[in-house]
Amino acid sequence: MRLRMPNTFVLLFTILALIALATWFVPGGKYETHLVNGKQLVDPNTFHYVASSPQGLVALMKAPIKGFVEAAQIIGFVLIVGGAFAVVQKTEAIDTAIRSIARAHEHSALVRATIIPVFVTLFSLGGATFGMNEEVIPFILIFVPLALALGYDTITGVSIPFLGSQVGFGAAFLNPFNVGIAQGIAGVPVFSGMGYRLIVWAAATLVTIAFLMWYAARVKRNPALSPTFVLDQARRQEHPAVMTSTEHMTGRHVAVLAIFALSLGTMVIGVVKYDWFIDEIAALFLTMAIVVGMVGRLGPDSWVASFMQGAKDLAPTALVIAIARATMILARDAHIIDTILHGLMPLVQSSHPVFAAQKMYLIQSVINFFIHSGTGQAALTMPIMAPLADLVGVTRQTAILAFQLGELSTPMIPTSGITVGVLALARVPWLTWAKWMVPLQLIYLVLALLLLVPPCLMQWS
Repeated sequence: MRLRMPNTFVLLFTILALIALATWFVPGGKYETHLVNGKQLVDPNTFHYVASSPQGLVALMKAPIKGFVEAAQIIGFVLIVGGAFAVVQKTEAIDTAIRSIARAHEHSALVRATIIPVFVTLFSLGGATFGMNEEVIPFILIFVPLALALGYDTITGVSIPFLGSQVGFGAAFLNPFNVGIAQGIAGVPVFSGMGYRLIVWAAATLVTIAFLMWYAARVKRNPALSPTFVLDQARRQEHPAVMTSTEHMTGRHVAVLAIFALSLGTMVIGVVKYDWFIDEIAALFLTMAIVVGMVGRLGPDSWVASFMQGAKDLAPTALVIAIARATMILARDAHIIDTILHGLMPLVQSSHPVFAAQKMYLIQSVINFFIHSGTGQAALTMPIMAPLADLVGVTRQTAILAFQLGELSTPMIPTSGITVGVLALARVPWLTWAKWMVPLQLIYLVLALLLLVPPCLMQWS
């Protein structure tokens, strides 16, 4: 009998039910808090037991709607951002720009030498700034035949957009879906700490580029070394032409990309200089979508349809956020959250904050196997990890980075919808991909452990 992992909703509701059950057995507990620089921080020496409030069936079934209410701001933000980026995609400006750059490889040795670094960087920027994730799936249809035409293989074609976006997502510096939400939950200024996050992003992206360039050069010298050699041979016979589209960048496409870039720049300035939060950023993205729609001449009906489709695509994410928040509501109403924190302390606590931060990263990596939605995982874990960081001498900013780096395991895990979707489209078996990913995943592991050292030494906040 073949075993299957349950989908995220079944898993989250199971966790919700288990928490409701646990409220009948876990005693209530409480830490006292004290005000430090305007923030309520946990005093690790004040834990004491209090009367618990077990949550029954009625409380369990009411918890998801309560989750919607308490996470309404984040859910609304996610839906608006999803709709806005769908409008940008509808103009086909991003697709056309990629095709135009790809065609240039035929005429320039420099382009041929830099095509992997440039595209991995672009997709990584997409993941790091606006949370590019499922959006990479259509690009597989472009980059697989492009990689084959350049003498590489299907693995390379999949890796350029997929690994590029995933490493950017995990090492993000502006991604509203993991950095922004996690910082909002942890009570840290949104998109603060960008300087070190830029270093983390650059290091993770450069490691990915170096590995892919080494692998691509190796496969080009000896195609038989590719795990997808047989598939590649068949594909080259099926699709002799790399690009079937002859469409070039138009002035309208350039204008849309300029508006998109200007909006991202405005967001950075607003967050850094004017303390923008979710409301202001959502308003900016909505404004961008309206302007892009007018410049791209989408028309009211097309604009609304695109926006609604983008929001619809993120509706499951909204439900994940609500149910994940509901788990915290049950635990909070039962007064067991501080008891859980008290129990987790021995697992994370170490002789040095560096080791505590690294243990947080490993715990988040395990959680990511089951819940690989960045927003859902942030909503589920940060209410616990943020105050836990206070207790073990790790700054909340560092705890958020540990949460982010845990998502670097996403390209490897078979429970990820994006991973399974990309591999299915490329016709690459997961086991074939997983074997190829093992060395790179080990590199990510070592890199993450090393990148968590400086924040602990400098008390990054």
